Amino acid sequence: MKIDEIKLLYDYNDWADARILAACTRVSPEQYAAPASYGRGGLRAIMVHILDNLWQQRITLQGYYQEPLADEAAYDATELHEDAFPTLAVLRERWRIEQQEMRAYLDRLTEETLNGTIRYVIPGAIRERVVWHILLEVIIHATQHRSEAAVMLTGYGQSPGDFDFTMFLNERA
Repeated sequence: MKIDEIKLLYDYNDWADARILAACTRVSPEQYAAPASYGRGGLRAIMVHILDNLWQQRITLQGYYQEPLADEAAYDATELHEDAFPTLAVLRERWRIEQQEMRAYLDRLTEETLNGTIRYVIPGAIRERVVWHILLEVIIHATQHRSEAAVMLTGYGQSPGDFDFTMFLNERA
């Protein structure tokens, strides 16, 4: 994988995130916060989960989990939780910050690091992964959950539209 390729994929991911976040602004606060019996449990829960995965993978890549944390509770404490984001505005601000942090991480990457491996510790396991595999997983994971959010938004009459990579490329041209 080359750095300009992973950056292009993150440009796409940011574009797709912007579309889903914009659609979220068109639903009522009650719809945004309402629980659901599928997906991650509701629109806000899905959106927090997408953000949490972006954050967790970035801090993993930056070495946060190189050594085991004290216990399971310490790992739980690193997760983002829905109650920390009572409004969409609060979520959007944290999302903006996280996208900036991820972009700064990508800007510092070398091709050697991108194609190298990282070792990290999670409860009960030591993992070793190729860096670009983790970066790609963030995008794939977000795609799955944006789709779940899109179903909910469409049900509220606020479809975010399509997320095709070719649409993104056409808009960039």
